[in-house]
Amino acid sequence: MLQRPARSALTALGTVLGVGTFVTVLGLTATTSSRIDSRFDRFTATEVTVEDVARQQDEFAGPGFPEDADRLVRRLNGVRHAGVYWPVRLGDGTTVRSSPLEEARGEPAEVVAASPGVLAAAEPVVSRGRLYDAYHADTAQPVAVVGAGVAARLGITGLDGAPAVFIGDQPFTVTGIIDDTERKADLLLSVVVPTTTAQRLWGPPADGARMLITTELGAARQIARLAPTALRPDHPEYLKAVPPPDPRTLRGDVTGELERLFLLLAGVCLVIGAVGIANTTLVAVLERTGEIGLRRALGARRRHISAQFLAESGALGVLGGLVGTAVGTATVVVVAVVRDWTPVVDPVTVAAAPVTGLVTGVVAGLYPAWRASGISPADSLRR
Repeated sequence: MLQRPARSALTALGTVLGVGTFVTVLGLTATTSSRIDSRFDRFTATEVTVEDVARQQDEFAGPGFPEDADRLVRRLNGVRHAGVYWPVRLGDGTTVRSSPLEEARGEPAEVVAASPGVLAAAEPVVSRGRLYDAYHADTAQPVAVVGAGVAARLGITGLDGAPAVFIGDQPFTVTGIIDDTERKADLLLSVVVPTTTAQRLWGPPADGARMLITTELGAARQIARLAPTALRPDHPEYLKAVPPPDPRTLRGDVTGELERLFLLLAGVCLVIGAVGIANTTLVAVLERTGEIGLRRALGARRRHISAQFLAESGALGVLGGLVGTAVGTATVVVVAVVRDWTPVVDPVTVAAAPVTGLVTGVVAGLYPAWRASGISPADSLRR
């Protein structure tokens, strides 16, 4: 190994790549999982959805949500914002346009009826104007908030002059344009109007309404249990609360596919490294036939020859494993520093990586060691 350092280094390179990829994948997966957990805690873990299932329980039942649903839910300890919303079912051919004279150029945009609590829970970024408030909802004002995508298609770039959008023949004054939201990203492609205005113009929701609730961290599951009873103490079964999913399940779903993909890549690199070690060791056996014959003539047995070549291939594997572990750990740290993350590397992974290199080297040296142990002393000394 020391007489041919370049060959030994190139032989161990495959193991270095395999083990380095192995450590990098597991380290980055653990690091990103922690980031997913923090984002989960901030948004998903504080969101509860309540669905109106009254018609599924009783075909003659009316709307599941009471008129003061927002106020009833906000009384629960731990609720930050809450509001009822539903998609408005317009008649065929009804479009949204920025002028009553542009009927042919109307846009088939989604119209969403939402109480002010929904807009607060969505945490939108308002680029122009402001959101409508409780006054607009209580008095059923014809106002609307539009997403940036809809505003661009309708040619609304600002709110100077109080622009309006026309849903069918009904004008709505645009109070604000939203550029982004933390929740309910579909609002960016919708025209949002107060629920009271939507009921006055188009009647109650045809397909049932929903409620979006945002809570304090840690209160979501408790709110999900209490909300149906708080809203409809007479028929809590008319409402179905959907709590946030288990964070461990979310993390597994997000990182599982990525981890399997890169572990497969690491396995391929280890196989390439094993083939390189096996090939180099086999070439060494052929080059050192005289040495093997001399050792056999001096009394070395087959197991001694096998142990010699297994030790060499194992040493190459351990060397590649150590270097690969260092490279993989350094990669995780560099990526975490660049992205302003906290690097997470499991000590078990660091300890197992050199062992993986050793196993790879020993397995790769089995066949060359067997070939070496089978060389006859007489034949090797005649060469």
